This record gives sequence, structure tokens and C-alpha cells, in this order.
Amino acid sequence: MKDGSGTLFTLAVFFATMSLFAIGGANSAVPEIHRYAVDVQHWLTDPQFSETFALAQLTPGPNIIIVTLIGYHVAGVVGGLVTTLAMCGPTCVFAYFVGRTSDRFKGAAWHSALSRGLVPVTLGLLASSATVIATTSDFGWLAVAITAGTAIMAFFVRVHPLWAFAAAAAFGAAGLI
Repeated sequence: MKDGSGTLFTLAVFFATMSLFAIGGANSAVPEIHRYAVDVQHWLTDPQFSETFALAQLTPGPNIIIVTLIGYHVAGVVGGLVTTLAMCGPTCVFAYFVGRTSDRFKGAAWHSALSRGLVPVTLGLLASSATVIATTSDFGWLAVAITAGTAIMAFFVRVHPLWAFAAAAAFGAAGLI
């Protein structure tokens, strides 16, 4: 854990900026958060980042919990609060004004084009996030197989995702992962 107002300021500026570019939610910003937290600031290692992501996904609530956990890791409770407020504050204000403006121009051609254009951008960002998490956490052939199997199952088969969690937990409990 690092101390000082400089660290808190760095956390606040980075996550406030990141919040404005997280089209599709915090998970779409995972590659940049990973780059900054692991490669630039060295706050976390690759395994720590993937474990933090997994913990954030297991926790009920919004998918921005990864931001809170990174802030907590770096600067304790205050860091967690700073990163959460930085990630939520700017986007809440921005969403309020965009929402009001969007309602006024709902029938305009540019509004529809913008809405349709944001879908592939969001999907690309989310696919990039999945790739970052998979490459930082798949540390064996069985983990890669579970990742691929889960993706195939989620896409092609209508099976509850808890079955994938159960299989992964069983392999982990057996010491295979």
C-alpha cells in the first residue's frame, strides 16, 4: 500500500478520466486499467489483477467494484473511496446531461446512427477486456480449456453459467488448476 496525497490524486485523476471513456461500463475499460495499474504504476502484478477482477465479478453489485478493490489495494479504505467516487462521479454528471439531450433528439437521424455505432465499439471493448483477463489468468492448459469451454457454452448452449463455475471449482478443489 502506498501512502500520500500524490497517490490519491493519481488514483482520482486516472479513474475520473477512465470513467468518461468506459463505454459499455467499467468492464470495457479493463485493458486500460490493467495497463495502467500493472504495467505503468506497478500497483498490481498480472495474477493479482486477474484475482482482483475475479473477486469483483463474484461480488454482488455493480461491475465497477474492481476499481474500488484496486484503490483499496493501493491506498486502503480512502483509496477505495477515492477510486469509486472518481469512476462514478464524472459519468453520473455526464449521463444526466446526455440523457436529457438524448430525449430531445430521439427521432433525429444522427441519434439513431450514434446509438447503432456505439454497439460495435462497446462489443470491441468488452472483447478486448476478455482477452486481457484471459491472458493474465490462464496459467495452464486446463484453465485455457475451461475458459474456451465456458465461452462456447455461453454462446451456443443455453445452460446456466453456474455449471461452469461448478466445474472450475471442482477442478480447483482437486488441485488441477
